Amino acid sequence: MKYRLAFALIALAALTRLLPHPNNFTPIGSIALFGAAYFNRQWLMLLAPFAALFFTDLFLNNVIYRDLYGNQFTLITSWWIYAAFAMVMLAGFGLLSKQVTGLSVFAASLSASAIFFLVTNFSVWAESGIYPKTAAGLAACYTAGIPFLGNTVLGDLFFSVSMFGVYEWLKWKNENLVRA
Repeated sequence: MKYRLAFALIALAALTRLLPHPNNFTPIGSIALFGAAYFNRQWLMLLAPFAALFFTDLFLNNVIYRDLYGNQFTLITSWWIYAAFAMVMLAGFGLLSKQVTGLSVFAASLSASAIFFLVTNFSVWAESGIYPKTAAGLAACYTAGIPFLGNTVLGDLFFSVSMFGVYEWLKWKNENLVRA
């Protein structure tokens, strides 16, 4: 029962990616943290959140944003995003695997936002021709990404509080979930 509830919350959060939302206000970081915190079987910790990211990406990239990719089927848009996602999971495992508290969820959520910001903006600097491949170019790239950071932080906090809060509340309401 415990895993079914966790899968359901991940699926619901993933579906919110398909709804209109402000740029970077998504559940991606929270899904990674949630998976790291509640799946004690490592293959589930990896599979459930990555599947949620992958399948919603497939839909978004090939239906919603199809024109951006020249109307061609797009499997993965950026391996950097998946690398950031994996790093967020590792951070979540380190911060949340022992005990989930309000403070640990808050710290993990801010860590998720920072990791995503640092990795994805580095990828823009490294792979695009927009910024010179210098320290000043990297700084300019990070500076240009700052307006998106606010929504990333707000999205990670909102979805983390929602997912962890609902899960813990339901677990508290139904003691059978703890034993499952």
